[in-house]
Amino acid sequence: MKPKFPFSIRLLSLVVLVLLISCSEKKTPADLIIRGGTIYTVEDANPTVDAVAVIGDKIVYAGDLAGLSKFEGENTKVIDLQGKIMTPGFIEGHGHFMGLGFSELNLDLSSVESYEEMVEKVKEAVAKTQPGQWIVGRGWHQDKWTAKPEKEIKGFPTHQLLSAVSPDNPVFLRHASGHAGFANAKAMQLAGVNQLSVEKLGKNMGEGGEILVDELGNPTGLFNERAQSLIGEYIPETSEETLSQALELAIAASLRNGITSFHDAGVSRGNIELFRKFKAENKLNTRLYVMLTGFDSQLLYDWFRNGPEIDSANLLTIRSIKLNCDGALGSRGAWLMEPYTDRPDFAGMATLSMDTVLKISREGLKHGFQVCSHAIGDRANKEILDRYEKAISENMEQSKDHRFRIEHAQHLRPDDIGRFGQLGVIPAMQAVHMSSDRPWAIDRLGEKRIKEGAYMWQSLLKSGAVIVNGTDVPVEPINPIASFFASVTRQTLKGEPEGGFEPEEKMTRQQALKSYTLDAAYGAFEEDIKGSIVPGKLADFTIFTKDLMTVPDKELLTSEVAMTIFGGKVLYEKK
Repeated sequence: MKPKFPFSIRLLSLVVLVLLISCSEKKTPADLIIRGGTIYTVEDANPTVDAVAVIGDKIVYAGDLAGLSKFEGENTKVIDLQGKIMTPGFIEGHGHFMGLGFSELNLDLSSVESYEEMVEKVKEAVAKTQPGQWIVGRGWHQDKWTAKPEKEIKGFPTHQLLSAVSPDNPVFLRHASGHAGFANAKAMQLAGVNQLSVEKLGKNMGEGGEILVDELGNPTGLFNERAQSLIGEYIPETSEETLSQALELAIAASLRNGITSFHDAGVSRGNIELFRKFKAENKLNTRLYVMLTGFDSQLLYDWFRNGPEIDSANLLTIRSIKLNCDGALGSRGAWLMEPYTDRPDFAGMATLSMDTVLKISREGLKHGFQVCSHAIGDRANKEILDRYEKAISENMEQSKDHRFRIEHAQHLRPDDIGRFGQLGVIPAMQAVHMSSDRPWAIDRLGEKRIKEGAYMWQSLLKSGAVIVNGTDVPVEPINPIASFFASVTRQTLKGEPEGGFEPEEKMTRQQALKSYTLDAAYGAFEEDIKGSIVPGKLADFTIFTKDLMTVPDKELLTSEVAMTIFGGKVLYEKK
């Protein structure tokens, strides 16, 4: 028999229930609501949503339109996508932040199509420069020129034409890869580089650098790898004002291109202090994940003593190390198992002792630092994987979540492809390099090596590896749409060839998007705070004019960044 309750108690219970329902539906006004287009979350369980709500710098809601009502308030800003798409904020997985800024300050040679055009740009710069002042630039690539120089030594021009237009100004022009530089006679004179000194200087460089000479033994002006330092040490230091200007330009360029986070591959002590200054002044509007430069061993050991710096404000985290272990294919500095097809007397070079790689890998594990090693050639990749494997096997407890990386992993032995997934080593690859390099890289490596081991994205993914994407800016422009296009088409940016180079290695669009967002966040131990659109994560978003996930391949490159939202605030909007 059911107990009977007085009417007053039943009425009170009903009132309490109504109050509870009312409280549960109490509004929590959001600062920002975004709706009106497709929103890609990069979450397998819920790949798209209709709307997002943000409070402060965090996502509080991602779902259908019906669930928005509790977040709508009088002061809530609403962004109507008007049919555009939104993704998590794109993450540049390997670039050089200050290099990005300086690419907008110094002589930009990325578009020159001949040696003569490069010389003409220098001539124009000389006319605007006082005698004795240095002229520096970057971006030229001899394999992308439409016409060959009248005279070449080992595939590179000689300095005479350049020196003729700049007799009173020292000039140093870095290769697009950053792994070689071209000097005029005045710069070589200041550095004491001449026919008599080349042999001595060459011996002092060891196997990490090369000065090209002509048939008479005279320096041609080309300085490869570590030999660049012979000229570089004479270039005046940059002023604080110019450094700050370069950093401001880098931040602005990142936001214009939808980049909200940036993995900075090789940072000096001075640049870290500049980043800290900008952060203190609330001007660091790009989240930086910093790799300490391995060129400064004292810097590394200072940080080993103090440990990583993981920023609670999620703006400036320092917990990784960048080691430069070989060169680039363009300058034939990449370290290969067998000689270059187009230079059969040379197989590239190691630019860092493999004993040092092993030592730093052990120290990194001991002190909680991720080790990221630059390796482009197949031998460099093999040798680094060997050292990583040894360090990991010796420190199993500290290696449980090491996330060591190889930066570029551009050319691999077939036997080494599966080792990335097996060892948990992350290949941080820049898909746009394939678009730029593949047409001439086949001359360097030959067809067999290209097809079996170059730009092996799908094979690496199938092995269980996590790929981090990017551009290596300023080696390539920071534009992520170009790298996304390369990832899914394996074509040049002119759309060639039909069907793409080695099409079986294409990424799917889902894989490409993930490589620029959630997997890039994983590459920095940050997948719990960014990289996908779910409540609790940072409100960093990139809005595109066209749907990267559905438009035909040929339309991808016509898409643009319409808006960049950083920490819930619109910091860039296309006019």
